[in-house]
Order: sequence, then C-alpha cells, then structure tokens
Amino acid sequence: MGDSVGSRYLVPVRAVFWPWCLEGGVTPEPAQAEQWLLRSLGFGSTMFLVGLSGGIASGKSTVVAVLRELGCAVIDADVIAREVVQPHFKAYRQIVHYFGTEILLENGEINREALGNIIFSHPGKRQLLNSITHPEIQKEMLKQILKYFVLGYRYVILDIPLLFETNRLTKFMKCTVLVYCDPPTQLSRLMKRNGLSRAEAEARIASQLPLDEKRKLASHVIDNSRDRESTRRQVLRLHACLEDSLDFLWARLAAGTVVAGLGGLVYLLLRHFMS
Repeated sequence: MGDSVGSRYLVPVRAVFWPWCLEGGVTPEPAQAEQWLLRSLGFGSTMFLVGLSGGIASGKSTVVAVLRELGCAVIDADVIAREVVQPHFKAYRQIVHYFGTEILLENGEINREALGNIIFSHPGKRQLLNSITHPEIQKEMLKQILKYFVLGYRYVILDIPLLFETNRLTKFMKCTVLVYCDPPTQLSRLMKRNGLSRAEAEARIASQLPLDEKRKLASHVIDNSRDRESTRRQVLRLHACLEDSLDFLWARLAAGTVVAGLGGLVYLLLRHFMS
C-alpha cells in the first residue's frame, strides 16, 4: 500500500483486529481485510481521532464532562480497562493465572486496590499486567471507534490516561489534548481528594510523566489550574476549533455545491413551467 495515509495505521490495527477476527471464526483474505479496515476506520473520509490525557488530579474528568455535554463522542480507556477484567473476559483469567487468587474479592471480581499495590512497587509485574490488558482494551476501543464512524461523528476523543507515557498511540491522533494544572494545585487536589499525606501524594505524582513534560508533547493544552468556568470556556474553544477543522473543508464545499445545484435546478424548472 506504499506510504499512504492508511498504511501508517494498518500494522497496529491489524495486530489488534486480526486475532479478534480469528477468535470469531472470521478468516477474510488479508488484502480484503486491509481494505475493509481502512474503509471502516474512515481513512480517506473526514473522521479523525483526538487523544485526551492529563495527570492524576489534573481535572480531566471535568473536561470530559463538558465534552459529553457538547455531544462529543468520548471513548474512556479507564472504563474499558475496568470492563475487560470482569470475570467473563479473557484478560481476567490470565490475570488470576499470573497474580494468584489472593487478588480476588469475595464475589470473584479482581480487587483493583490489591492489584494496584502489587504493580505500583514492581515495574516488571506492571509490565506483565499491561501486556495482558492492553490488547483487550485496544480491541474494545477499535470496536467503539467503528461504531462512532458508522454513526457519522466528525471526530472521536480517546480518553487515555497514559497517552504520553506510552507514546504508542499518539501517531494515530490528528491532535492531542492535555488537561494541565500547575504542580502545587495538582498536589493539593490529590491530597484533599484521596486523603493522602504530602509524601504519599508526591509519590503518586512522581510515578507519572510530569505535566510540564506532557505539555511539550501536546498539540492543545487546557489549563485547569483555575475555576471550572475558565476550564469550560477553554473546552468550548477547543470544540469549535475541532469542528471547524480543514479536514471538513471538502465536505462543506461538496454540501454547498449540492445545495447550489439543487437551487439552480429548482429555479430552471420554475422558469420552464411559468413560461
């Protein structure tokens, strides 16, 4: 497929989607599958992806709430991450196999706090957990992206907490958005929200890439250091910017041409019948 726009996206999409096809008993020809995937994901069409991230206690949930109010399509990776470790999912069985039944609650579900305590201090185990959950999360995200494409959304926001830390998905985004707040505000909010000591809060923040570093990587920044209304105004500006993206220029021109053409046709018909 050469160096086309779609080819940049195809390898990771195939890596996520192809096993899913095989599990479901679907075995299309590779060439047909590639073309179908590209068409389904909207390559060559107007839909694009927007990556949204932040830091612990930076206020990303506030921004997401405003985006949902505006009717935006938001895919929450955290919600999906919680869903794919439920007992009836493949990831659940793998996690119990590698981490043991001591991480389970009485009802059989995974104790997220207990699992979190294990991986927080053991990078190797965190990497193992990611290798189990990430493919399942990506698979579900792809299914939701396809859904929004079929529904005709202009863009889809992928809410991914570690978007800049992993840096593997940013190449699929037209743009990336960081929800930022200054370090003192972040520390204060986290201590208050989670009831943590200063040392505990600082340790949690230190486990992530600093917001000031993420800021350099983002194409858009929403500063949530101030009041909620200030944040809302910034989100509204961002939404307007994305809606007016030049990606839709050809679509608007096409629509205008169709309307003008229909108008001209109606005019000619009226003149014909009135003459």
